[in-house]
Amino acid sequence: MTRVLGIEVRRSAALGTVLILLVAGGILLYAAPQRWAASWMALAMSEREYLVLLWPLALAAGAWQARREHRSHVAELFASTARPRAQRMVPVLGAMAIAAAAAYLLVAAAGLPWIIDTAQYLPARAFVVLAVGVLAMIGGVWLGLAVGRLVPSMVTAPALAVAGIAFLMLLPVATGHRNWLSLVFSPMYGMGQYTDYQTVGGRVSLAQVIWLVAFAVAAAVLLASGGWRTRVAALLPVTVGAALALAVVPRGEFVDNPTDTVAQELVCADGAPRVCVSRVHAGLMSEVVPPARQALAALAKLPDAPTAVHEDTTTYYPAWSPAPQPGVVLADVHVDKYGHLAWPDRFVPKLVIAAMTPVICDDGYDPSATHAAAAYLLDQELVAGWGEWDIIPREVDADAVAMLSGLRKLPGQEAVARIAALRRAAAGCKDLKAALTGSAR
Repeated sequence: MTRVLGIEVRRSAALGTVLILLVAGGILLYAAPQRWAASWMALAMSEREYLVLLWPLALAAGAWQARREHRSHVAELFASTARPRAQRMVPVLGAMAIAAAAAYLLVAAAGLPWIIDTAQYLPARAFVVLAVGVLAMIGGVWLGLAVGRLVPSMVTAPALAVAGIAFLMLLPVATGHRNWLSLVFSPMYGMGQYTDYQTVGGRVSLAQVIWLVAFAVAAAVLLASGGWRTRVAALLPVTVGAALALAVVPRGEFVDNPTDTVAQELVCADGAPRVCVSRVHAGLMSEVVPPARQALAALAKLPDAPTAVHEDTTTYYPAWSPAPQPGVVLADVHVDKYGHLAWPDRFVPKLVIAAMTPVICDDGYDPSATHAAAAYLLDQELVAGWGEWDIIPREVDADAVAMLSGLRKLPGQEAVARIAALRRAAAGCKDLKAALTGSAR
């Protein structure tokens, strides 16, 4: 059987399928590495999202293989053998399944060198997410074979590819707000990440595995069918699989973007002051600790200065924030497209500014005042974009420059006292500029 399978791999469109899927997947992967450079789970989920193109290509590859067999009349040759029809289908099913699975895994492997130095947290669920993607590819290529054998036309392969893309794109619209339905029947749905802590629920993956196995079995039965009775019988695994998957999949809000609480846990660096990052960002510890401690040293000039930096592990879907702790500055840790700390030159001022920024206030936030205070503590000049990393202004903040100049004209103790007053004003949601300039006295 192994020899027959090897011949089928060489004879069929399997090798061409691997090449096409690998090129398409590689282009998608490296067109936007910032989508998956943060972690292994992000890599697995991003590749699942790219099934929007890979899965339709698998459908088309299966149909193309069926068209090739039809043109070469090998079906008639094989039909002359004494083997049952179902047994004759096994080599081509195996060859195309190996091709689809190998291509999908090779695309994932292409991302390994990019993040192997920075991504340390490897949850078991990342392998499950990857395995579900492999199952989707096998089911897709088998369905393409079945449809291509039933309709051996030149347009079958491109038509299947277009239909596959349309199905994946329109399914969430068709199911409305019932996200759990889209999760079962679309292998790419719910794979977009809002945070680096996002994962895929265990019951969701189980439901997807049930559906995709049933889908692949139905496609194989349809391919091996020799009459309408067997083709109708292919509906049985689809019906049973859909019923079981719908019984297993969880319902509720945020079922399509749950949080991995283990990835969200804080891990701390050795030594003092205390600096902690989330487990999923533990590989960035050496890049976060030095600037975090530099920021704490600058803040130490103030009375009741903060003594620790923790990563801000806030999530918005679902909404959750770490409980406030006295003496702790929360730091936003972003990962760039290379898997390293994003905007490292802005990390220190951003932290000092965060220590003087009101957490929740309807008003009272004054970025000019906090930027001027941070620049004074760090003994740095203000430049455009200083302390920012989302929207970078093109011009230096003139108000901040004026307030910084005013601070530097004061005796050192008076300047520090005004910055301390700014911190108290921030905690009380009061006017920061008035506190920093002394006009609030």
